[in-house]
Amino acid sequence: MSLIYEPRGRAREYAALACNVYSGCDHCCTYCYAPSATRKNRDSFSVPGVRPNGFIPKLKKEAKQHWLKHTSDRILLSFTCDPYQHLDVKEQITRQTLEILKACDLRVQILTKGGLRALRDIDLLTPRDAFACSLTLLDNEQSLEWEPGAAPPSERIYALHRFHGAGIPTWASLEPVLDPAVSLQIIRETHTFVNLFKVGKLNYHPLAKTIDWRKFANDAVNLLESLGCKYYIKRDLACYLPENTPKQFIAKRQGQIIRQPALL
Repeated sequence: MSLIYEPRGRAREYAALACNVYSGCDHCCTYCYAPSATRKNRDSFSVPGVRPNGFIPKLKKEAKQHWLKHTSDRILLSFTCDPYQHLDVKEQITRQTLEILKACDLRVQILTKGGLRALRDIDLLTPRDAFACSLTLLDNEQSLEWEPGAAPPSERIYALHRFHGAGIPTWASLEPVLDPAVSLQIIRETHTFVNLFKVGKLNYHPLAKTIDWRKFANDAVNLLESLGCKYYIKRDLACYLPENTPKQFIAKRQGQIIRQPALL
C-alpha cells in the first residue's frame, strides 16, 4: 500500500491525502477508532513502533511522485496514529517525514494531541501548511480519564496559539464531542487563534446515546455564526441540522445536508 494515500469514509471529510507516520499510538484514547481500523486489539495498538519495510526511503520515492503530479492538496499527519505521541520524542520520524515532504514542495497539515511536543517542528511549517489539534475537553484531569497518554488540553491550546502566532493556519477538530457544553466553550476560548473549526460527534460509545445531537448541532452553528468563524460540520452531525441552515455552508447530495469545508 502507498504511504501517502487517499482516506475513505469519515476521514475523507478531513483530508484528501494522508500519511501515517507510526504504527500504533501510545496516547491510549479510550474512544479511539484506530485499533479496529487497523485490525489490532487495543493492547497491541497502544505499544507503537516505527513503520517497517523502509518507511523513510519509500516515502522519499512517493513524495517525488506526488511532486511530479503538482498536487495542491495538503497531506495530513496522521489518522491512525498521533505524529507527536511519546515515541516520537525518541524516534523523531515526524520531523524526517516533514523534511521529506517539504523538500518536494508538498503542503502538509498536522493533526495532533501532542501539545508542546509539536513545537519542535514549528520551523518546518509555512503559511501554505496547517496545524490542528483535537480538542475534546478543557479540564486536564478529566482529559486524563479519556486520553491518558495525550497532552493536556491546556498544552494543545497553547500549541495552537503558538502556530497561529507564527503565521501558520490553524484548525481545531471538535471530535469526538464528549460534553456539548464543553465543546461550545472550547469554541469561545479559542476562536481568536483558530482559523477553522471541524465539528463532529461521538460514535461507537454508549455515551453518544445520552446526548441531544440536534440541540448541539444547532447550538454549535449558532455560536460559530455569531463569532464569524469558518467551520465545517461533519456529515454525521450535519444530518441533525434543519433545512434553513445558512446556505453558504450547505450543499445537498442525495438528500443529505453536507457542510462544505472552508479553505484555510
